[in-house]
Amino acid sequence: MAFEFPVRIYWEDTDAGGIVFYANYLKFFERARTEWLRSLGISQRELREATGGIFVVSETTLKYHRPARLDDELIITAHLTEAGRASITIVQQALAKNERTPAGDTLILCEGTIRIGWVDAATLKPARMPQHVLEAMK
Repeated sequence: MAFEFPVRIYWEDTDAGGIVFYANYLKFFERARTEWLRSLGISQRELREATGGIFVVSETTLKYHRPARLDDELIITAHLTEAGRASITIVQQALAKNERTPAGDTLILCEGTIRIGWVDAATLKPARMPQHVLEAMK
């Protein structure tokens, strides 16, 4: 089951052509991941203070299918597909909230795979993710 986070498109999200600037999908995906963690009872600020560790994005792959435009409503999803001791992989999608394909499926605007590592905040070296965080994600 994927976590869902609503987003509305504002002027600041668009480029000169009136469509969402491609890099903003990464921002939308980041917000959805943060809210997903919050929904699991994980505050990244509190986690850093308690453990000295932080999440860092180590790899992204995105595919753009269709543009989103000003005032569009999107649903951003986050779905954990892999969890290891020092990294996780999440598949994410930006879906058009009010548009469907001819088959009736939700219209995918952008999708990506994000690999996130756990590192010591002071040294930025890989570290073992706290067990309670891994358990909360599964």
